[in-house]
Amino acid sequence: MTRLPLIGIPADRRLCGKHYFHMVGEKYIEAVAIGAGAAPLLIPALATQLDLESVLAVCDGLLLTGSASNVEPHHYGGPASAPGTLHDPHRDATTLPLIPKAIAAGLPVLAICRGFQEMNVAFGGSLHQRLHEVAGYMDHRDDESLPLEEQYGPAHEVLLEPGGRLREIAGRDRLTVNSLHWQGVQTLGAGLAVEARAPDGVIEAFSVAGSPSFALGLQWHPEWQFAANPFSSALFAAFGAACERRARLSR
Repeated sequence: MTRLPLIGIPADRRLCGKHYFHMVGEKYIEAVAIGAGAAPLLIPALATQLDLESVLAVCDGLLLTGSASNVEPHHYGGPASAPGTLHDPHRDATTLPLIPKAIAAGLPVLAICRGFQEMNVAFGGSLHQRLHEVAGYMDHRDDESLPLEEQYGPAHEVLLEPGGRLREIAGRDRLTVNSLHWQGVQTLGAGLAVEARAPDGVIEAFSVAGSPSFALGLQWHPEWQFAANPFSSALFAAFGAACERRARLSR
């Protein structure tokens, strides 16, 4: 019997009541199960207690999700976060070493929002913590007082780089995307190539230069109602196809 490819999804560690839970948003799980046609495998944020090589040995791909938490700035030499900023040191300690190991192992990787930011940090890049306060950049935040449909609605265009993987998937040179982030790339990590920029020049997507496999990071949220968006559907289908190819190699 042919099995579905397994896509690992690292979890957040979050306090709910008096207990900690390891959790992943349903929209990401559905995007993997339906959009990529794969079996989601949730990876707990156990950091050094987790044998990362053993985890990657059973995975055919890796999805790094968005989150309300931010990467702790000491990982990229940034100043201390503003008071009240939500962090998840267990996720950082799990994903930051996991990402380069996955790329080196040839696993397809798709990183979204926080995942995009932690992938940049994992490759030695840095982040603007409050992008809307940096001169020359527009406000990329969402209005949390609005209904979800409006928060995740179209916000601005991104220009796709000629010859890039995203332009190949999209079949055109620009997309209209949602925008729900405070942070953004300050310096791009070593070995990463820009795939898309916002009108103000902010890097909105990158790939791992020279990677033989699918290895993309996106600042926006393609998982939101992916089935209704032709590009998002094509993106998850391409990611799933790459994971299927990887699975066939390991059978």
